[in-house]
Amino acid sequence: MFFGQRLSVVTGGTGFIGTHMVKALLAQGGRVRIVAHKRKPLIDDPRVEIVHADLTDQDQAVAALKDANCVFHCAGAVSGLGVSAGNAMAGITTNLNLTAQVMQAAWTAKAERLLIFSSSTVYPGTDYPIREDELEKGPPHPSYLGYGYMRRYFEQLSAFVGSRSGMGIALVRPTAVYGPHDNFDPRTSHVIAALVRKAVERLDPFEVWGTGDDVRDLLHVEDLARGCLLAMEKHAVCDPINLGYGSGLSVKRMVEIILAAAGHDKVKVIFDASKPTAVPVRLVDASKAKKILGFEPSISIENGLAGLVKWYAANRAA
Repeated sequence: MFFGQRLSVVTGGTGFIGTHMVKALLAQGGRVRIVAHKRKPLIDDPRVEIVHADLTDQDQAVAALKDANCVFHCAGAVSGLGVSAGNAMAGITTNLNLTAQVMQAAWTAKAERLLIFSSSTVYPGTDYPIREDELEKGPPHPSYLGYGYMRRYFEQLSAFVGSRSGMGIALVRPTAVYGPHDNFDPRTSHVIAALVRKAVERLDPFEVWGTGDDVRDLLHVEDLARGCLLAMEKHAVCDPINLGYGSGLSVKRMVEIILAAAGHDKVKVIFDASKPTAVPVRLVDASKAKKILGFEPSISIENGLAGLVKWYAANRAA
């Protein structure tokens, strides 16, 4: 297998997406190094090397990436919509610095390939699944303006680094990602994790931000990790590619599935339109990923949401 012969370094390997990236690499027989900062890795496996480093320090970053063939940059600051609404710069300055330092360190360490996360937040608002080549139809939707432009800049920076260094760079634009080990902190969690937490905790009434009519394209984190490995192997050419389910679900329908899975479907549901919400419709066209990578999601949204409820119910104490 492609990764079995290479050393893959996963920044943010102690976090939500990084943990699943490590699992996917191990499943392919890969050699894996996790770069940990403050959190303890969730994976206890003798095949995984753990290096502690502050990646905002260039010397530490270069040392952490030494001898790396492939670098999966999964580290970054996260924040929920409520936090971002009150602090427009939440996470942006941290992510800009962190990503630039990792790019420079990967270049210095002479890594063969680097995966950088862009995001579906780079796109303007549309009411249909948007293609990669439609980015220039307008600025990011106002609710994602700062964050979306930050991710657009990552793509431009990747093009610069790739052209000067000769390093292969894979760029992926994931849609909304969910699954085990997500962030369930009520202060910073995103919509799926927030709904699952409240359902398992059996809150009554059950409050949902917005009207419930917003539509989202959701991708299970295990499918995301698989798509990222395919992108790194087959499309490390600094050409952005959408990773999504390819169709959407309304928040109302998500709530129904989550409450049913939690056995909490008799609760009174209140949709609060006064609370902040994001773009009304966010869908991505996933045909490019299918054509170039052979990627198609394997976990349906319904099964994925129900499975996440069961996982959180069993693991929330930890």
